[in-house]
Amino acid sequence: MAEWTSAVGAAQLARQLQAQQPRPAGPGARKPPAYRALADGIRLLVLEGRVPVAARLPAERELALALTVSRTTVAAAYEALRAEGFLESRRGAGSWTAVPAGNPLPARGLEPLPPESLGSMIDLGCAALPAPEPWLTRSVQGALEELAPYAHTHGDYPAGLPVLRQMIADRYTERGIPTMPEQIMVTTGAMGAIDAICHLFAGRGERIAVESPSYANILQLMREAGARLVPVAMAEGLDGWDLGRWRQVLRDAAPRLAYVVADFHNPTGALASEDQRRQLVDAARSAGTVLVVDETMTELYLDDELEMPRPVCAFDPAGATVLTVGSASKAFWAGMRIGWVRAAPDVIRSLVAARAYADLGTPVLEQLGVHWLMRTGGWDEAVSIRRAQARENRDALVAAVRKELPDWEFHVPRGGLTLWVRTGGLSGSRLAEVGERVGVRVPSGPRFGVDGAFEGYVRLPFTVGGAVAEEAAARLSAAARLVASGAATGAEPPRTFVA
Repeated sequence: MAEWTSAVGAAQLARQLQAQQPRPAGPGARKPPAYRALADGIRLLVLEGRVPVAARLPAERELALALTVSRTTVAAAYEALRAEGFLESRRGAGSWTAVPAGNPLPARGLEPLPPESLGSMIDLGCAALPAPEPWLTRSVQGALEELAPYAHTHGDYPAGLPVLRQMIADRYTERGIPTMPEQIMVTTGAMGAIDAICHLFAGRGERIAVESPSYANILQLMREAGARLVPVAMAEGLDGWDLGRWRQVLRDAAPRLAYVVADFHNPTGALASEDQRRQLVDAARSAGTVLVVDETMTELYLDDELEMPRPVCAFDPAGATVLTVGSASKAFWAGMRIGWVRAAPDVIRSLVAARAYADLGTPVLEQLGVHWLMRTGGWDEAVSIRRAQARENRDALVAAVRKELPDWEFHVPRGGLTLWVRTGGLSGSRLAEVGERVGVRVPSGPRFGVDGAFEGYVRLPFTVGGAVAEEAAARLSAAARLVASGAATGAEPPRTFVA
């Protein structure tokens, strides 16, 4: 990277280094020199995404004081990191984190597995469940019954069908955020919504702050739009956002946009608290940053006793700072490509005007299907089915992974569709590669980071349950043994598995 895009303070870095749990040394192992231990600690923080890539590190003297070590130790550690490609420096600009140029960075998004591979491969790549029948069929039948009046028009509705815009606005009003249909634009999925927002607000070269880790397909969309991504590490566990880091990034990097998932974050499953939501909106407003909030997981709470915080847009009801994105894809079915944006009316008008040069509008039949579901109560019934299925799958997958891979670490989320797993020191990229050979497809952690972070993680979605979850964990265990032994080449071919 040519320059740093965020900064890590000396006290903050010292706390992170001191919080690391060193792996026990083997019999007869010698303690590494202090500079080597420091270099290894910083390198691990970068690979795990706790310190973002392109983050400026403290000056040698500042870090030495914070760690109570000699400046020589810090200087030697920095030099070792530069030699290994994890640090870059320039006179007058300081030193900032990097990843070695030769490291493979799996920056692509997540593609669905071809149907012909499903017989032999367990697909844990995409966080998507089958349609909740009979509601998909009923919604299509209901849409066909309502289609005739629209068939006599040109069929182009750049802002979305008026009846669906009104229905979505009413649902926000029911959640305590008064909303007019003029504040809604219907899009082709959440991806279509975020793509439109990026093109309107963030031209090529603009900075966009993103959670680290974040949803792989959105990161790839933003890269292809020419954005400069500024990662902001999540809080530990499932505690949502680190507001101190967010304030620092918004102040120092001045990003034009910030993209966040407050409800059951993808991939970690974190749920931001109401106070965190309020503080982030205030910080974004003060910095002049537009906050894009992805609500595609918001209805997928899996613990019935969980009291959900108010939506992020409740702290910016006019929609001037917060642009909210929703979708039918996660809560209902990925094949129902209907999304929407809630924002201020002038923002919606700008998005609609810009859309004339993109896709003109969203398919009418699918809009009518979602409208039918919401109008008849079928939506709530279908989402209830989806929650029950995801809850059952989550519990089965958690039990299977704990049994087959007891060294792997994770927090069990209270909603969403994904489990974010630390792989006991194994390379997530190697696990993904070897997993496909033994019949389980799993995305590695670096897909969800910026520039190679999270090498020690994989994401496991709640898309399988029962015996399939058990078999998936067994295949992951086989892949882990091959990676750990260094015998990853020539792995046995996958077995055919029939659920």
